[in-house]
Amino acid sequence: MEQAKEQLKEKTLPLMLRSRVREAPEIVVQYSKDPAGWFITKTYHQLYDEGRWVAAGLLELGAKRGDLVGLISDNRQEWLAADFGIQAIGAADVPRGSDTLNQELSYILSFTGCGISFAENQKLAVKLLSCKADLPELKIIVTFETVGAEIKAEAESLGITIYSYRELLNLGKNRREIYPGEVDAEIAKGKGDDTVTVIFTSGTTGEPKGVMLTHKTFLCQVPRFHLVFDTKPGEIWLSVLPVWHVFERAIEYVALYHKNAIAYSKPISSVLMADFANIKPHWMVAVPRVWEAVMDGIYRSVKLMGKFQEFFFNFFVSFGLMYAYFRDLAFGLIPNFHGRVRAVDAVLGFFPWLLLAPVRGLAYLIVFRRLKLRLGGRFRAGISGGGALPARVDHFFNAVGLRLQEGYGLTETSPIVSVRQYRKSRRGTIGQILVDDTEFRILDDKGRELPPGSSGILYVRGPQVMKGYYKKPELTAEVLSADGWLNTGDIAMHTRDGELRLTGRAKDTIVLRGGENVEPVPIENKLKESPRIGQCVVLGQDQKYLAALIVPVQDAVMAFAEENNIPIVDYELLLQQPEIVEIISTDVADLVNARNGFKAFERIYKFKLLPRAFDQGTEISSKQEPLRHRIMINYAKDIQTLFK
Repeated sequence: MEQAKEQLKEKTLPLMLRSRVREAPEIVVQYSKDPAGWFITKTYHQLYDEGRWVAAGLLELGAKRGDLVGLISDNRQEWLAADFGIQAIGAADVPRGSDTLNQELSYILSFTGCGISFAENQKLAVKLLSCKADLPELKIIVTFETVGAEIKAEAESLGITIYSYRELLNLGKNRREIYPGEVDAEIAKGKGDDTVTVIFTSGTTGEPKGVMLTHKTFLCQVPRFHLVFDTKPGEIWLSVLPVWHVFERAIEYVALYHKNAIAYSKPISSVLMADFANIKPHWMVAVPRVWEAVMDGIYRSVKLMGKFQEFFFNFFVSFGLMYAYFRDLAFGLIPNFHGRVRAVDAVLGFFPWLLLAPVRGLAYLIVFRRLKLRLGGRFRAGISGGGALPARVDHFFNAVGLRLQEGYGLTETSPIVSVRQYRKSRRGTIGQILVDDTEFRILDDKGRELPPGSSGILYVRGPQVMKGYYKKPELTAEVLSADGWLNTGDIAMHTRDGELRLTGRAKDTIVLRGGENVEPVPIENKLKESPRIGQCVVLGQDQKYLAALIVPVQDAVMAFAEENNIPIVDYELLLQQPEIVEIISTDVADLVNARNGFKAFERIYKFKLLPRAFDQGTEISSKQEPLRHRIMINYAKDIQTLFK
């Protein structure tokens, strides 16, 4: 009850941070690396002061309530201070990472009319300057790192002034001496419905959508995290996901709410494992690809120890898998989609679990404890999100005693919709709805609500749902009903205990295992510019890379074969000839590449040539649009070979 009352007082994120500073000013809030690679600390009080200096500095530069400010940077300590500084004056940020393509950056900042933008370093400042023709309103760039005099001079010639982050802080300090209560007064004006950020969805469509999120959409989630992780003040979260991405951002707010600390690392195996050993974190959120890389790294290390140790390890992992299954059966942790009888499960699972427990205990003492030590010795649990967690990864972590929770959400839901609870984690689901006031329903294609165990489109309604898409009311209306129901575009089913399981996607967007969002339609349209490609469908949901099913233009392929003296016995066999595969591969590589505005993760790594066109009505619509869910079913075997 006390926590609920406190949360009601904290209408905005800066007010939440101010409360934490008053309660625990000297607790460490950030661990960031100095140039030598050593972690240095910053306390809650220091972060709050820095954020207020940023706020005052922005006021000095002419920023005001309601403005949108660019925040283009990867993970670093200054990002969070800049974020809170922008919020403190009632402005909102428009975030992006350092790898953003020029045309995407131009669109995002011009569409939002940003007059001020933060940039991580000189390289990003140069990128912004190169986009100046498309950014008439951009007048000021603040860089976290120093910029050379020649770059500043070039900026001045374009009508842009570059300030270093240090210069901005000094402006803020001086202004606070003159107007000491100004920033605090601005913070007090904040309202829960004020926009905090406009996060643009990824993609190559040319016009990504800006999702408007508020203080309320984030703050409604953070108190409920005691059901997910039992965190204690001072415990450390290892930060590896892009901080501009809504998932990492929400977790940083969770950490602050619970008086935890954030340590900045990178999702690179050598760096990540070294930081685990050095900083000894308690918690981490990551996309499935990172957890898979940790698992693969463990297996590689074991393999290097020799055949005997590898056999020994695999033996104990197998026992761990059996132990975990019977434990879950005995204690009601198997998902209940179709009316399981928990009492029967308990009887069937209890005695095998009891018999396996001593072997599992021995496995922990001899083998699995070392894995925890490799993660610093204090690691308690992690969350996987941003894509479906492969079952083998989920089961491995469960078997070796490293708790891994899976969650689900969207940028449009700030982002967390559901997550497995810490003390009731049922594998094979994405957990229960996190926020008390959030509802879900699963509907069939006729709008009828479906019972447990039946797949349909997932709709959610609750306080964490976005305001809408920035300056796109027509697109907002397509996914968000007048009474607040958001069409997630995901196909799901639910259990009798209220947990969710995703079973597919109804919308086009592909989410790779690394959390990257890919719009397949622009890639497919580009591929069809080849005179040899008639139809194609890009694939890759929850995979490491993209692949494609391609229907070649038969006349063009036959003509190429005749011109190059390739024997034509049977068309299906012809498509398997190396020369045909190579010419199609060349077309794919020439069309989908960085020169044409595609990112590395948007390239096609594998494809399958199909001898017949997709059937209209069953595999493509009357508008010639692919019916992706049906294609996934009809070509399941072909698709499986593409992702081996």
